Amino acid sequence: MFDGADTVVLYEELAFQDVLPVLWRPSPGALDPEIAAGLGERNLQLLQAWDAMQEHGPVEKPDENSPYAADLARLERKMNLLLDLVGQILATNRPRPAPASVRFNALGAVWRGASPLPEAGAQGVLEVYLHDCLAQPLRLPGRVTNVTPDGNVKARFVPLGEAVADLIEKMAFRRHRRQIAGTRTVRAIRSD
Repeated sequence: MFDGADTVVLYEELAFQDVLPVLWRPSPGALDPEIAAGLGERNLQLLQAWDAMQEHGPVEKPDENSPYAADLARLERKMNLLLDLVGQILATNRPRPAPASVRFNALGAVWRGASPLPEAGAQGVLEVYLHDCLAQPLRLPGRVTNVTPDGNVKARFVPLGEAVADLIEKMAFRRHRRQIAGTRTVRAIRSD
């Protein structure tokens, strides 16, 4: 049984954790409401695109006897290859920040920062590049709450809007569910 010991949590909520390109962009003060609304719309579109790209597994077992099953599988492999190629082209033409360990949810984030580190209390926008073939990063406005001497930065986000918060919550839940399934698989293999 999964004991929850490896559950990724931030601000007492389930969080998404990965090694991704991240960048903190400082701002002189709180974001203008119109700019924040624009970020929210772009974040929503980006998260919907990321969600569409993820493999959630079939709801029903595909019918292997279907005359189109092999064609659909081949088409899916080709689309995945195309997405990977587009991601490589984007990565070559648009340099991204160095990947760093990051954990985030709709409330805030913790990441391994690079010099110069922001100071506690600094306002800005955390940019998280979710996938190579998504040209834009997720832009999360907030305020730095803590910076450790070893470079870990913790920030609290301004409210991101219900739709964006829901999609981030789903990301974290799906990652957590996959982690549980992976733990169960490893335990089953070890017990055999």
